[in-house]
Amino acid sequence: MIVRKSDRVLVQGITGKQGTFWTEQMQAYGTSVVGGVNPKKAGQSHCGVPIFATAKEAMANGGFDVSVMFIPPAAAKAAAIDAIEAGAKTVVCLTEHIPAHDVMEMHAAAAEHGTRIIGPNTAGIVTPGEGFVGIMPAFNPRVFQPGRVGVISRSGSLGTLVCLNLVRGGHGQSAFLGIGGDPMIGTTTKDALAALIDDPGTDAIALVGEIGGSMEEEAAELVAKTDKPVVSFIAGRASPPGKKMGHAGAIVTGDRGSYASKRGALERAGAVVVDVPGDLPAALDALMAEAAKRSGAQRLAD
Repeated sequence: MIVRKSDRVLVQGITGKQGTFWTEQMQAYGTSVVGGVNPKKAGQSHCGVPIFATAKEAMANGGFDVSVMFIPPAAAKAAAIDAIEAGAKTVVCLTEHIPAHDVMEMHAAAAEHGTRIIGPNTAGIVTPGEGFVGIMPAFNPRVFQPGRVGVISRSGSLGTLVCLNLVRGGHGQSAFLGIGGDPMIGTTTKDALAALIDDPGTDAIALVGEIGGSMEEEAAELVAKTDKPVVSFIAGRASPPGKKMGHAGAIVTGDRGSYASKRGALERAGAVVVDVPGDLPAALDALMAEAAKRSGAQRLAD
């Protein structure tokens, strides 16, 4: 799920206003956009790449690895399944407000064909210095710089703020994984955490959580097993009990999903949870210094 410079990207809905703008931004940043999809304009070119009638046609004519969807909710299911059945490794679904039953069918098709869905309602993924897919401001050097800290967030705006704070604190990012704000997302916090733990370019992880659901509690199981420092910020500490707010997935069930439950699970697993995003860089510095000290002591012991 970490986008690489070699990944070939197909833009579904490339000719629309947003599709055009963000395709141009992705291309300028170095992302390898190889084609677009618009059945009404098949055979033409746009943003310097060919337009195909379907993702299957694009796969048969040069191929692609990642699809990104600038598609309205009513047409999202058909577009996603087209890309999945074509053989996409990853589908980045930016669309929000997709009917729940359609989302379920998308996830079922992805599971059947071995495709990773990021989203729905994601802002996208970024690998600073290599490429980005979606609508994150990868091109803004105040927000994204190549580095060794992986960032996970459901929220694009919160993720942007955290990346901004990291850069201000002297830390670049190895990857940003925006997993999406839909109630039924294809990539969970635990999935994204596993990818960053396995990534040799990631030395530490910043996990942006939110009240509702149990993804942070489940991810804490992996935090406890990794030697990589993990810092976290959980949004929603001041939210009134019993009130639904934020992303559609922000629903607290019993004790699980609450701010206290998430913070407690992560802290017991060894993560440092901060009160405000601006405290993340200092917490990260302290954890990484401690990890380096342990590593040095281990080398001396050996």
